[in-house]
Amino acid sequence: MADPLPSILNTGDTAWVMVCVAFVFLMSPALGFFYAGLARAKNALSLMYLTVLSVAVVSFQWYLIGYSLTFSPTGGRFIGDSGTFIIYSMPMVHVVSHFLLRDVGQKPQFETHTIPASVFMIFQAMFACITPALAFGSAAERMSLGPAILFVFVWTTLVYDIITCWVWGPNGWLTLLGVMDYAGGTPVHISSGLAAVAYAVVLGKRRDYNQNVNAPHNVSFVFLGLSLMWFGWFAFNAGSALSANARSVNSLIATHMSGCSGAIVWVLMDYRHTRKWSIIGLCTGAVAGLATITPGSGYVTPSSSFAFGVLGSLVCNLAVQYKHNYRFDDALDVFAVHYIGGLVGLVLTGVFAQKSVIALGYPEGTDWNTIPMGGWLDGNWIQVPIQLAAIGAVSAWSFAVTYIILIVINLIPFLRLRLNDSDELVGTDWAEMGERAYGYLPFDEEISRSRSDSEASENPEITRDKTKVQLSDKKNKFDQLKRLMSVNSAPTSNQLQDLIEQPIMHFEQKDLGAGNMNELRLTENLVRVEDMHDNQHLQEKGDLPQLIQLSRSALSTEASPGHQVMKNDHAGHMPENNNNGSSGSSSSSCSSCR
Repeated sequence: MADPLPSILNTGDTAWVMVCVAFVFLMSPALGFFYAGLARAKNALSLMYLTVLSVAVVSFQWYLIGYSLTFSPTGGRFIGDSGTFIIYSMPMVHVVSHFLLRDVGQKPQFETHTIPASVFMIFQAMFACITPALAFGSAAERMSLGPAILFVFVWTTLVYDIITCWVWGPNGWLTLLGVMDYAGGTPVHISSGLAAVAYAVVLGKRRDYNQNVNAPHNVSFVFLGLSLMWFGWFAFNAGSALSANARSVNSLIATHMSGCSGAIVWVLMDYRHTRKWSIIGLCTGAVAGLATITPGSGYVTPSSSFAFGVLGSLVCNLAVQYKHNYRFDDALDVFAVHYIGGLVGLVLTGVFAQKSVIALGYPEGTDWNTIPMGGWLDGNWIQVPIQLAAIGAVSAWSFAVTYIILIVINLIPFLRLRLNDSDELVGTDWAEMGERAYGYLPFDEEISRSRSDSEASENPEITRDKTKVQLSDKKNKFDQLKRLMSVNSAPTSNQLQDLIEQPIMHFEQKDLGAGNMNELRLTENLVRVEDMHDNQHLQEKGDLPQLIQLSRSALSTEASPGHQVMKNDHAGHMPENNNNGSSGSSSSSCSSCR
């Protein structure tokens, strides 16, 4: 990853990488917002929790053994040092260089670095933190949170650390083979993408997977998450130069151009199918473009980066369109975006990498023959096969080891990976955390409806009487419906105990506008119907649809020409016209005055 510079500490380079550490850290909570917005409301908090939990667990693991396993200068081709072993029967002492960050301080980690080893260590830790968090996206909405701590620790040790040692370790076999991966196409995107597939396969599909109820619940969160991730991605790629030099700037520009082109291509492809301009498509396309350019940002020109964004977004979009043919439930498209994007990026790096870009990281006057060759554009035809070998090895290792880890954890009785059916219906947030992202939402009706639909799909002969039994207190349900529709003209704080604290006003005081007049009249007529003698019978019977139909009939009666409603300038009050046909009269009192 690093550029070959003299082993002299440079304060400018150190400051740049330290800033990049903070920016890359920001990508983890940003990913939490991104995932939470794509999921349903009842599972939003759990995804935020997992992304930050990953930072906490991986940081501890990285301090303990992770950094030494990955970047120890005395490590082997497969993995670095893991501990200190003294075998007295043999004249050999095996010493771990960086167990518990021993000897990680001011001295540079490698001779080509111009920053302290401690700065390099914490920068690489941020890469390790976000990788398992990416994998959790495929298991969203049905995974148990309990095993997550153990899984993150074990997975980082047996999957991420080993793969990163192969690719970036000083003696890693893929490093010696000559693989080109500037900022994490294999250790981050390929490994997390196949880990996500393994997680989805072990858990199985969501209960309502075939009902197409997976619409994002908060598009604003998706937009916010993408904005912060894009911001952090500049540091993710450009900071991988480990120096504030021309190659770092080239990486930053290439990253931005690829993200922009990826966003445009995805939006156009979605519009071709839906005839809608989707902000979800914009955000997803940008992520696809950014993931695709990650391995090649320090090897290709900004002009070539457009090919990364266009092709990466195109292939990832097609992968999402055919996701239902995969036979596994990747809830948030981790495989289709991150794995496919990383794969395309690694292959394109083998094609578009250029020696002239690599030379930007070398001091002026460096012998041109000492600078590594690029890819196919430089006539280095073996580079793409090397990239494919890296993809195949990392994919196989990530999927197989992740699958074994999950199977073993799932065998432990108190560490079951999947939620039970009732908890899945309630949602991970409430079932596992006892918290809700939106405390004011009335979940009772949604849970009852989801449970009823699930039972009906399993047993088509379910009767209407059995469905009614699930509504134990019909009058209470009617009261909740009235509260949801703002039926009471003067709601009290007790009726809105689940709402966030804010001033409570009569609904007539709000400027509803002409477009909401029918809704206002509907709620008023519901109150009138409630006072009717027949309404008492309907409440006891629990026939809410007939009750609402009566209110609509009353509305259609009053919506006749003699009962047209005009908007008054008086603080949102909506007076009725007199029945004498005078269109200019506005002397009648508003509903709140009556």
